[in-house]
Amino acid sequence: MSLLLDLTVRSSVILAAGLLLEASLRNRAAALRHCVLAGAVAAAAAVVPLSLALPSWEIALPSSRQAPAIQPRTVVTATVPRAALAASPAVPPAARRSPVALVWLTGFLAAAAMLMIGVARLARVAARAERVRNGRWARMTRRVSDAYGLKRPVVILQTDSPDLLATWGFLRPCVLLPAHARHWPDDRVHVVLCHELAHIRRHDWLVQIGAEALRTILWFNPLIWIACTRLRRESEQACDDAVLDKGIAARDYAAHLLDLARQCRRPVSPWLSAVPMARPSTLERRIADMLNPRLDRQALSRRAVAITAALLLGVTLPTAALRAGQSAPAPLSGSIYDTTGAVLPGVEVTLEDVTQMKYQARTDASGRFTFSNVQPGRYVIDASLPGFRAMRQEFDLTARRDWDRAITLQVGDLKETVTVSAPRSTAPAAAPPAGATRIRVGGNIRAPRKIADVKPVFPASMRAAGREGVVPIEAIIGVDGTVTSVRVVTAQVHPDFAIAAVDAVRQWRFTPTLLNGSPVDVVMTVSVAFKLADQ
Repeated sequence: MSLLLDLTVRSSVILAAGLLLEASLRNRAAALRHCVLAGAVAAAAAVVPLSLALPSWEIALPSSRQAPAIQPRTVVTATVPRAALAASPAVPPAARRSPVALVWLTGFLAAAAMLMIGVARLARVAARAERVRNGRWARMTRRVSDAYGLKRPVVILQTDSPDLLATWGFLRPCVLLPAHARHWPDDRVHVVLCHELAHIRRHDWLVQIGAEALRTILWFNPLIWIACTRLRRESEQACDDAVLDKGIAARDYAAHLLDLARQCRRPVSPWLSAVPMARPSTLERRIADMLNPRLDRQALSRRAVAITAALLLGVTLPTAALRAGQSAPAPLSGSIYDTTGAVLPGVEVTLEDVTQMKYQARTDASGRFTFSNVQPGRYVIDASLPGFRAMRQEFDLTARRDWDRAITLQVGDLKETVTVSAPRSTAPAAAPPAGATRIRVGGNIRAPRKIADVKPVFPASMRAAGREGVVPIEAIIGVDGTVTSVRVVTAQVHPDFAIAAVDAVRQWRFTPTLLNGSPVDVVMTVSVAFKLADQ
């Protein structure tokens, strides 16, 4: 649910900014207000993808704690069959059983089902409707399309429904007419086509269906419901302004709209996926607005679109890039691996806080350990397992990613002490021979030169996870110039990075290192940095 929470918080900021901007433009044209709302909905949907692509801007939130609140219970090792472990999905059981997730999923499925049913019903009605190809409707449609500059062909469909007067579709837009439309006078036909083709020119159906799709995900957020409602209202008023701009008198237009509302008494509930013309819930306000000569009815200009986009980007980009430090307690968990990338169960893990309180845990069968309710701050972690080098590291918990650790334990050193004893000699030491003594002077060294280079390959798994890392390596160049030993000198690196770096270093070749003319082994320190570059 972390992704959904992130989407909710970030999109709420964008939607709130869009709604406030739209409210501040109440004396401006409806087309501009609709543009602001449409841009806010689009930015709210794109804010999470942008947050993954943009560089992060992290801020640390203060913590009011005096000491970390870790539950002093030891995590008990769980015995799990390997077959069951391999077959289980990589989702924590608590998340799968979360009631919040179940509630959200239920609401999402219900909202998505309603949206899909509405679209399917429109498609079925359109498939059964009779297409109008000739006559006054066809002639009037071509004339209004030319006046609006529409390049896409508009399909006029005569349905058998008494309540349906709406527009839907994007690539192949359709105007659905009620059964009594064939008896309308020419002036009403002209008014209806001016209104419906204005929707098509403005792409209102695509904008509305996109907002409804976002609402299926954020169905619990009241801001998206308000945005969808205002989008419909502003789109209708913007089309009303377009009709009046064609020279149709406001009183005549209001009379036609009122008469259509009487004939299409239920144009809303069965056709949620369309853009109906005569909506009773907004009729009173629309008629009052069209009869008000002081309202701004200007069409949307490119300059207004550019300013709106700049304002919304000014809110969206910082919202997408901002990362707040985690100030609430959270589980500190991680995985422990060996140098081959295999997990290590049964590792004793000790966490020590600033008060020198120590808490114990042990990795389970999947190599995972967990400390519950760990506050931000500075800690020391120890990990030990017989046969491996003990690891001890000090680290800070500040950003959200710090609560997930990856530790690699190195194989332990083999040490052996051999004592050779012999009787102490009582004979006097022999005197040095007379004359000059030769002394061998050293220090004449020729450094190795690399003759074969292999570049490390960035692990695909780490690239997909968005991880970076630095692998410090200690290698030994043998007397023949080959790399005879490679060792990673830190445990705080993911095994995928370590394996990629070691595989490359092992293939390097050098000229022999000469000390006083004789080849010798030499220790080489290598640091391999894996970094993700912005495209």
